[in-house]
Amino acid sequence: MLMNAPATFIQSYIDDLNDALNQLKPGAALTRIQAAWLGTCLTGILLMNSVCWAKFERASLGDCKVAALSWVFRKASIPWDWLLRVSVVLILKRYGITEGVLAFDESDRARSKSTKRIYKVYKQKQVVG
Repeated sequence: MLMNAPATFIQSYIDDLNDALNQLKPGAALTRIQAAWLGTCLTGILLMNSVCWAKFERASLGDCKVAALSWVFRKASIPWDWLLRVSVVLILKRYGITEGVLAFDESDRARSKSTKRIYKVYKQKQVVG
């Protein structure tokens, strides 16, 4: 599979996301490069069923380098908290969801209990309500 450009519906979603982000918090809109990066990542996740920079690079036949993809994620001043809020609001509006219950269940994900380097790595929280 080749990944040269974001899927049409992903590009539409990013445009809507960027417009809503700019309306909610003026000046917080994504730059052209950030929007292109987000489109590449979302398309890569869709095609690879994984979040792996190396897989994204291989799928793009080297057009997207691992270093560039990870640099944008780590160093770019993307307003992640606002992006998450706007994304959730867009999805709720698009599907007409007005109420519901949100539950996180990671009980199927095994956690290491022997590591000493990460504090409380073996703890799991369940939110019900």
